[in-house]
Amino acid sequence: MKKRFHLNSLDEKSEDPADFPSHKELERELSDYLSKKYGGKIRVVSQMVFPRQIDPDGSRKDGGDSREQEAEIRFELKPEELEEYLNGYVVKQDRAKAVLATKVCTHFNKISYLKNRGKDASPLGNIKNNIILIGPTGVGKTYLIKLIAARLGVPFVKGDATKFSETGYVGGDVEDLIRDLVQEADGDIEKARHGIVYIDEIDKIASSRNITGLDVSRAGVQRALLKPLEETEVDLKVPHDPISQLEAIERYRKTGKREKQTINTRNILFIVSGAFGDLKEIIRRRLTRQGIGFGADIDVMEEQEWLQYIKPQDLIEFGFESEFVGRFPVIAVLEDLTADDLFEILRNPNSTVIISKKQDFRAYGIDLKFEEDAMRLLAEQAYQEHTGARALVSVVERALLPFEMKLPSTDIKSIVLTRAMVEDPEGELEMLLENPDEPDRLRRYEALRAWEVDSLEKRLEDEGVPGWEDSGMKLTPERKQLLARMAVQEDLNLKDAAEVVLFWIEQIKSYEASFFNRSGLRINIQDDAVDKLLENCLSDPTDIYAQCERLSSILEYGLSIIKEKTGRDRFDISVDAVENPELFINGLIRGCYRPDVSESSS
Repeated sequence: MKKRFHLNSLDEKSEDPADFPSHKELERELSDYLSKKYGGKIRVVSQMVFPRQIDPDGSRKDGGDSREQEAEIRFELKPEELEEYLNGYVVKQDRAKAVLATKVCTHFNKISYLKNRGKDASPLGNIKNNIILIGPTGVGKTYLIKLIAARLGVPFVKGDATKFSETGYVGGDVEDLIRDLVQEADGDIEKARHGIVYIDEIDKIASSRNITGLDVSRAGVQRALLKPLEETEVDLKVPHDPISQLEAIERYRKTGKREKQTINTRNILFIVSGAFGDLKEIIRRRLTRQGIGFGADIDVMEEQEWLQYIKPQDLIEFGFESEFVGRFPVIAVLEDLTADDLFEILRNPNSTVIISKKQDFRAYGIDLKFEEDAMRLLAEQAYQEHTGARALVSVVERALLPFEMKLPSTDIKSIVLTRAMVEDPEGELEMLLENPDEPDRLRRYEALRAWEVDSLEKRLEDEGVPGWEDSGMKLTPERKQLLARMAVQEDLNLKDAAEVVLFWIEQIKSYEASFFNRSGLRINIQDDAVDKLLENCLSDPTDIYAQCERLSSILEYGLSIIKEKTGRDRFDISVDAVENPELFINGLIRGCYRPDVSESSS
């Protein structure tokens, strides 16, 4: 585990900012110093450093952004960029992903646009792109919204509409979601004002159509949601929250003033979802009465197809108040998942089901792989349960539970889940324990491991290296393979693997400055030499410091001799120097005594 030193600020006596070292220079020098003192496990992770300025009155002020500046919201993500991100995680649901990506990006970019013009809303009123998601259980509604919030970096809270049904039409619970949003933003009200509130099972608060008169409790909850959905001020301190009351009392004791903290919901995006079981029948009846009007054959339409023709009037007939429906101008429909879809979910490199299960076994030092035939059978079993992607977790657990219980007590460090193991877990476990080194099992494991590395290399070729965009680092074939091998070997995603390798490269290159400080000689560690050092790091990450120290000590002595002989003080360090530094130096020294020999090897 690498240690991280966080640098928040440094004082500088000089009044001239030009005399102050740059942020990168400070980070590099501190990393170099700490690496030499404590070894190669240390990295300085710093925020931007600014010299303190001297005001005319002699007081000092810190450079950098204030809290208000830090809290400023800036969204520049385009709909196609967000849709592409969602495609990497969510199978199918193309129409819903397109709608969500478009309307969410528009919502936040509109906020930025108005802020840049010095406005907080349109003078004619604020129309928000609140969204209704309609789809059966287990198709990824909640997962989609969590992914979007994570990609945008905005606070996110989820609530169940059934919770509100229990409280009648008392709106306190509705406003509690807004207060939870402030907690998710670590108390930053400005950040919380641009968050996402997600309410699931919204169809449960539709008024019942099987009773005479108004369903008061459910209609009341809908009305309680109307103001937050559009714009209202929510008090952050309420009588039923003892902690907030104690904080208010303490603040009053210190200041003698009563402060009312509120949060405005104008820019909070609301997304609701539900299965809406009877909605298809409502749409079918309407279309049957009116006719679709563009050639579709009503009699042969699949049940799921009815939802694509949804209109606000259908939601009103379902049991929602017209004012409530009007607060949700955007409707996105998610499709049922087939067995093939569930198989694709398991095959997805970002599958949370597979990644989580691999981590369960990795906790015991066991590397788990899945064959495609096994995943196909798991998907078919999950489809029979009719609960969408949720069933995948249960069928995977059912297949692997016997192995998860027994293998940690053995010396077995790898396991490949085959179709036979899914069909007969207990029997296959017994055979595995009797013959753990069975050649065919080991061959299957190595083949899957090689396939994973190859797949990640292809992804890097197509998508580039996450986090390297602004680093200026080259993606050589050797580094591409190293990243893929590291991700598979250390159970890392590509982004985390790229961060580790980038840190190693920075450490290696920092020795150029360190070498000059010690010897007065300038060296340039070439890409092939860096790649060789990186390859050695994969087997022993702590060896980077020892490698560079050994290389530096040999080079320093030999290159100093060459400088005395020729006056030369700049040298290119190739892969030959890493593989055999003594031979590399001997070749350079011999060249000093044979002027006719080209020094192209240096």
